[in-house]
Amino acid sequence: MARRPELRSAEETAALLDQFTALVRDAEMTGPSRKKVLAAIATMRENLDRLERDIDPVTLPDAFFDPSEPRLIGHFVALALISQDRRPLGDIKPFYGAGVYAIYYTGDNPVYGPASRSETPIYVGKADPPVGAATLLDQETKLYGRLNEHRKNIDKVAGIEIDDFECRALAVQSGYQAAAESHLINLFKPIWNNETKILFGIGKHGDSASTRANKRSPWDTLHPGRGWAEDNEPGKTVAQIESEVAQHFGSTTIFAETRDVFAAFADGIKRADRLDESTGDTRDEG
Repeated sequence: MARRPELRSAEETAALLDQFTALVRDAEMTGPSRKKVLAAIATMRENLDRLERDIDPVTLPDAFFDPSEPRLIGHFVALALISQDRRPLGDIKPFYGAGVYAIYYTGDNPVYGPASRSETPIYVGKADPPVGAATLLDQETKLYGRLNEHRKNIDKVAGIEIDDFECRALAVQSGYQAAAESHLINLFKPIWNNETKILFGIGKHGDSASTRANKRSPWDTLHPGRGWAEDNEPGKTVAQIESEVAQHFGSTTIFAETRDVFAAFADGIKRADRLDESTGDTRDEG
């Protein structure tokens, strides 16, 4: 009895794949050729995964929820932070804990107009606990320390007033703060965060002007007042920085109310749970 053509083709394809594997392992590839081979392998894997799903008579569910998934934990911790009350940054008092925080602007400086009095933070960050911290007391006052450091920096520079800033803070179990910070940055794209690459620099602690690479940060250029930054040559002009800030706010989602933020979180969690139909894997798209 003749073999079915699809079985014969599968065996021939498997044999060719074995030959391809041996060839690639023994080849002395250049950087560009290795990149092309890796791209071809990724395409083959994707096509085979899609074929597997197509011929399986049992379908996958639309989503698979794994509460231990680190990406989802980042969503949940970030959501818990947004659920906290906003408090004046200038009035914070010492408290125990390490975790995540968000800083909001409520003033009239036109540079920050689009984000002012909104639910879009101007800066988000994390405070890591001491190594081995198992309890809230073990975490010391790391979260308060970071917020207080930002309070002092804002209070000493021009163009902004500490009374125009509010914050949210959330102490979390050691180890979860990094995933939450990453999710907050990806969602809000805060203008003061280094990752946004526009108005960064509030976290700098002092640069030597004798080192050529140490340009004055955009934050210190727009808000002069930190003595150690005055001798550093500006990396950009005030006009350039303000133009880039305006472009950023024009292309970034500004969340007016907390319900808008919660809707974005819900959508992100749903997409993080979703099973990609082509691979059967969970994918985090936001």
